[in-house]
Amino acid sequence: MTSLRALWKLLRGLWHVLVGMWTIYVRFPQLSIEQREARVQTWALQFLALWGIHLRVLGQPVLTGPALIVANHISWLDISVIHAARHCRFVSKSDIRAWPLVGTLATGAGTLYIERTSRKDALRMVKDMADAMKDGDVIAVFPEGTTSDGRELLPFHANLIQAAILAEAPVQPMSLQFVDARTGEPSFAPCYIGDDTLIGSMWRTLTAPPIVAVVHFGEPQLANGRDRRAWAHDLRQTIIHLRDA
Repeated sequence: MTSLRALWKLLRGLWHVLVGMWTIYVRFPQLSIEQREARVQTWALQFLALWGIHLRVLGQPVLTGPALIVANHISWLDISVIHAARHCRFVSKSDIRAWPLVGTLATGAGTLYIERTSRKDALRMVKDMADAMKDGDVIAVFPEGTTSDGRELLPFHANLIQAAILAEAPVQPMSLQFVDARTGEPSFAPCYIGDDTLIGSMWRTLTAPPIVAVVHFGEPQLANGRDRRAWAHDLRQTIIHLRDA
C-alpha cells in the first residue's frame, strides 16, 4: 500500500509540474510580475500538499525588496519549500536550465543562473544580483554551494554576499529543516547528498512517514561595516541558531 500511495502522489506531482509549465508558457505572458509571483507561490504550496508535506513557517519573511535571503541547503525540495513560504528569485547552477521540466519551471520562476566553476561568471552574477535587488527584487542563495544533511552546515562561500553589500540591501537569514510529523525528529528522507540520485531521493520522500518542512526566518540585517567573509560567517552562525531554536 505504501508503494501504491507513493506512486499516486508521484503521478499527481508530475501532472502538477505539467500544469505549471502550461501556466508559464500560456498564462505568464498575460500576467504582471506580482501576479506571476503569486502564481509561483500558490503552485509551490499545492505541490507540497500533493506530496503530503506540511509547511510550517516561523518568523516573518521580508515583505518587500530589496533583500537577499540566505539559507542552508538540504534537498531538491528546498526551492519549492522556500517559494511556498515567500516568493523570491533563486541563484542556481547553470546546468539546471537545461533539465527537463525542472529547467522550465525554474526559469519561469525568475531564477538567475551562474556557472559555478567560473570566477568571471561569479563576478557577473554578483553584479546581476545587485542590480536586481536595486530594482526591488528579493533574491535567495544557498551559500553552502551544495547540499548537506542539515545536521552540520558546510562553510559558507562569501562571494554572493557581496551583492548585498553593493546594493546596500539587508540580508535575511533563514533556516530550513525537515522533520517527522509524528515524532518531531529530523527526517533525512528528502536529503539529496553524496551518492543519492534524484529519483531515489524523491521515492524515499514519497514513501516516508508524513514530513513537515520547517522554515524559520530571522531578522533582516545590514552589513554594518562587515566585509563579505565576516558577514557570511555571522549569517551561518545565525542560521544554526534558528535551526536549533
